[in-house]
Amino acid sequence: MEMTNIYRHWFTVKCPNNDQIITYFLELQQTEMIMVEEIVKFCSDFPSCYQEEIANRLHEKFGGYQIIKGHHHGIDVETRRGIDDPLPRNSDHA
Repeated sequence: MEMTNIYRHWFTVKCPNNDQIITYFLELQQTEMIMVEEIVKFCSDFPSCYQEEIANRLHEKFGGYQIIKGHHHGIDVETRRGIDDPLPRNSDHA
């Protein structure tokens, strides 16, 4: 039986356009175990960058299927990665 783990995390990153602090919600589904401290640390190390860049970096690091939601200037943005990918990405966090 294959098992899926779902990790959910809120974090903030500074917008590169206007230095506004944006709150993001990440949902990451992965068949491999990920240490939650690794997710928290990785999300806390983002410099000022765009949501799409954040999504790309998170997917490169953790693989799986992810959804990131952010609210920018009155617009809700939802970014998805890994929809067509197999869930595991790398095994250095298993």
